[in-house]
Amino acid sequence: MFLMDEPSNQQQSSVKMATDMPAADSKESADMENKTNGSVETKNTVENGQFPDPSDWAVTDVVDYFKAAGFEEQATAFKDQEIDGKSLLLMTRNDVLTGLSIKLGPALKIYEYHVKPLQTQHLKSNAA
Repeated sequence: MFLMDEPSNQQQSSVKMATDMPAADSKESADMENKTNGSVETKNTVENGQFPDPSDWAVTDVVDYFKAAGFEEQATAFKDQEIDGKSLLLMTRNDVLTGLSIKLGPALKIYEYHVKPLQTQHLKSNAA
């Protein structure tokens, strides 16, 4: 949904996206204000240039991680399937794409940008 603003003296876009509208929940509103280039800023997903090791995460930690990464709707699939950190580290691309009943686009992003890097970092940290 697009809404048109009144023209202003500044060189700003006159089209606002629905995601730019204030949210009913103040926490959600604060999260949306942190967005850069159309994505919600993630919190604590990378520490000291490295991803956190999820091997000791509980199901709620996995859910919180994906919510913080901007996948609030898809995070419930991890809760429904009771995916904890150890299970997350064992997931294949096919598991994420088909086993969680998540739409293809978000599932690809979750695997490529979150699950796979977490698995790689875990392997690197345990190989040393």
